[in-house]
Amino acid sequence: METAAILSSKNIRKVGLIILLWLGTAWLLYPLVILDTVNLMNAKEYLYRSAAGIAIMIILLGKTVCDLLFPLEISQKKSIFFMIFLTLYSMAIVGGIIFMISRIMVVYINKTDSGTLF
Repeated sequence: METAAILSSKNIRKVGLIILLWLGTAWLLYPLVILDTVNLMNAKEYLYRSAAGIAIMIILLGKTVCDLLFPLEISQKKSIFFMIFLTLYSMAIVGGIIFMISRIMVVYINKTDSGTLF
């Protein structure tokens, strides 16, 4: 019985870490979601923040794809629900990455001709 309690606390820690990473990523990418508040005066700050957020999303995508294609427990059969969830989760991450990159491009395409960005 003690091993079941230890395993559940380890799973809770893992889920908590993933949620913490997503909250950090959401904070980094928040200026791009609210695109009206982004202007050229602080575009450099938003560029670095969004690049860090996108890098975290790419790392999470890599972890998800590795969990999907190369599971650690080869002897245990995974449920079809788990595989479908990981597939949809990875597609959602890819969609988020594409959306954020397109938001970055919108900021730099809509820039004014009043000088350089940096």
